[in-house]
Amino acid sequence: MVIFLKLLLAHLIGDFLLQTGRAVKSKEQKKIRSFYLYIHCIIHTALTMLIVWNIHFWPYALCIGCSHFIIDITKLYLQKEKGKVAIFLIDQACHLLVLFIVAFSYARSEVDFAFLLSDKYLLLYTCILLLTSPSSIFIKIAISNWSPQNLEENQKNGSLQNAGRWIGNLERLLIFVFIVVGRFEAIGFLLAAKSIFRFGDLKQGEDRRLTEYVLIGTLLSFGIAILTGLFYINIL
Repeated sequence: MVIFLKLLLAHLIGDFLLQTGRAVKSKEQKKIRSFYLYIHCIIHTALTMLIVWNIHFWPYALCIGCSHFIIDITKLYLQKEKGKVAIFLIDQACHLLVLFIVAFSYARSEVDFAFLLSDKYLLLYTCILLLTSPSSIFIKIAISNWSPQNLEENQKNGSLQNAGRWIGNLERLLIFVFIVVGRFEAIGFLLAAKSIFRFGDLKQGEDRRLTEYVLIGTLLSFGIAILTGLFYINIL
């Protein structure tokens, strides 16, 4: 009961006392592009930590902040002038439900999340981070000398924005997971699946340089993921 009252106090302060009319107007006009929306959720998270005053509560506070963002952004896109009162009441009810669930879960478990900052998990976070943007940037630089002249044209014609980057990130993370759980054979299936979809299009395009460029990038991406996975399982 005490923890729920603390969470409710933080919610009331953050949602009503510390939210200006200018911020509300900005959120209604710009919605997800509003700077105030993100500041509002950060304030809620910080207030929760401040009022609860327990360093081990941070995962719950983060959960409250993220849920607040999801609920608020949903409200902003659903609300209309005629139904503002109903949307407001539903919005507040959802916030209170989240606070109740968090308070109930915390009171029952009071799990110490300090293990999430152990050496094992810090290494895991580092490997996951390494396999995303840093690897993408490294691969892009490493094969930049062989970049085909018509690469930009191929990206503009029917290609999703940043699709290659996201595909690369996902494939490296999947390979990492396969290695950690000991499913090395799945890497072969992943490579085969990508080859079927990717190189079929390249063959039709009849551009050898582009085919070789993609092949080098793919093998380099797979190599980085495999080495990172092997490093992780052997250093533990």
